[in-house]
Amino acid sequence: MSTITRDAGRTHSAQTTNGQTPAIRYVLAGLRLALGWVFLWAFLDKLFGLGYATKSPAAWINGGHPTLGFLKNSAKGPFADFYHSIAGTTFADVAFMTGLAAVGIALIAGIGMRVAAIAGALLLVMMWTAVLPPATNPFMDDHLIYAGLLVALALAHAGDTWGLGGWWARQPLVARMRWLR
Repeated sequence: MSTITRDAGRTHSAQTTNGQTPAIRYVLAGLRLALGWVFLWAFLDKLFGLGYATKSPAAWINGGHPTLGFLKNSAKGPFADFYHSIAGTTFADVAFMTGLAAVGIALIAGIGMRVAAIAGALLLVMMWTAVLPPATNPFMDDHLIYAGLLVALALAHAGDTWGLGGWWARQPLVARMRWLR
């Protein structure tokens, strides 16, 4: 679809997809890839102990518990007791690591954006509730901004540009069950 706009006497034509210009699609695709890398990197660092947030002895593959240190030592606020109680449990470790990897891969590939947005937003909101109130603001922090961005990326079909979203949407199962898009 092509749209024509008039601006200060000049006529502009831009190809649009889903009402988005190429520039918007590319920016959203770039943000999708960047946020996907944030999730995937957190998974890789905690899995292998690459020395950024997780040192090698604390790596999951070396018997470490990805949720133990943060939830035991940093959780505060109204949900602190809950987070302290699940810190380092097998369920918490597996759920957290699976969530990081799955959301990261889905975002980078551009597939399952709706599921990734819901799962990723839930994971991020839980991380936000673990440290209420945030250190530098009465309520807002990057976890909530990332959660909102995830939802926006899914609604904008950001997986279709520089990703496999278009192909994914044409798969028979996904075509029947649109929530998998």
